[in-house]
Amino acid sequence: MKKETTEPVCPLPAAPDESGIETVTLHPHPPPADYREAMALARAEAGRRLGDAMLLSWYDGDRDFESPRHAGECHLDSAVPGYVDYAVHHGATLKVDVDGGRFVFYFMPVDL
Repeated sequence: MKKETTEPVCPLPAAPDESGIETVTLHPHPPPADYREAMALARAEAGRRLGDAMLLSWYDGDRDFESPRHAGECHLDSAVPGYVDYAVHHGATLKVDVDGGRFVFYFMPVDL
């Protein structure tokens, strides 16, 4: 006889641990016209907070495009987008969200 269980057969996907990543949300007025304007805002913010910083990954919601390219392919139907997973596992310390998730950028400090 089969034993009934209330535990899920497969664990539900969990959000990534971004506890070590500072999140900054920017709502510029007027909103950025495109990715390039959003990138300039994010780089300026990263420079203020981190000094020399390297962009690790990003998402452009206008074009539904992420970098690193194809990072999301192994995350199809996942709770965690590929660009987020990449940032979390490659040392991101700053997330800059521009215009309510329309553009998202992850940075890490560069130690010279």
